[in-house]
Amino acid sequence: MEAAYLLCSIISTTLISFSLSLLLSFRLLFHCLFPRSRTTDETASVALYDGTVWHERRRPVHHSFKYSVRYAFIDLDRTPHSPPHHLSPQQARDIAQTNGPVFLLTIPPSVGYEQNPLSIYYCYSKEGSTTTLNKCIAEVTNTPWGERVQFLFNPNSDVVAKPLHVSPFMDMLGNWSIRTTTPGDNLVVNISVKHPKLGDYFTASLRANRVSSSSIDHAVFFWLMPHKVALWIYWHALKLWWKNVVFIQHPRYGNPSYKEDAMARDRSLACCQAFAVGRNESGQVEKSSESDFDSDVNKNNRWFKWTDAKWPWC
Repeated sequence: MEAAYLLCSIISTTLISFSLSLLLSFRLLFHCLFPRSRTTDETASVALYDGTVWHERRRPVHHSFKYSVRYAFIDLDRTPHSPPHHLSPQQARDIAQTNGPVFLLTIPPSVGYEQNPLSIYYCYSKEGSTTTLNKCIAEVTNTPWGERVQFLFNPNSDVVAKPLHVSPFMDMLGNWSIRTTTPGDNLVVNISVKHPKLGDYFTASLRANRVSSSSIDHAVFFWLMPHKVALWIYWHALKLWWKNVVFIQHPRYGNPSYKEDAMARDRSLACCQAFAVGRNESGQVEKSSESDFDSDVNKNNRWFKWTDAKWPWC
């Protein structure tokens, strides 16, 4: 059933994206004939980054690759069009307990398709005339299930217990070490995975440079970007399978409480004790009406939120 759904999804996405790409070409032709100037809000609220994602797996077999990627860095307080399926700026401020602007680093949808393995909210604090990056919120989405986890982290350096099944070739053990620079003319995000048996066996990084966006049509800049990311994910999954890396079933089949286990492991990490947001006082996860695992404020725990997969992956 899941394999059939995936095949049908690929076919329908291809047809929809092809049709919308044709419409995009007609729209570009129309704008060439009848040019219009973009508003100040449209240009000032979004910065564009062009860069490279690099992955390296060192054990149990060596496998590495890199690909070009494009990201939008959106000022959520100023954008005239809030990105769908993401946090609002006030929600992000409440989670991070900051009082300044909030920016979202993400790959926007293109011609009817969205593929966003990692988005990051940059939450700034204001003190007088000074604005500094204080906290970040990671938003990780797995493929093909479409499950999502959001969690708070320190951008300078942090260690988080692995909270999501991001790959069928990785188990749920281990911790993510994550850090990011303050976005400016360039941007760097580094993530490494430390496993209790395999050690430091996986590293991923994003290195990007800011590009001028005053004369760039965003629909053209991000055309088929999500599709390219998905292609790389599936292609390298096939290569790992070919290299006989063990295929690991989703933990919901063997350990339905894997989310609670991840939070328990995260509580044991000493670097997490400084965070001021988390779950309820009993430390239990509460399930919302939208099938999300959410949490209330607790000074001893990191804030996590899970969004379950939709049919037929659930």
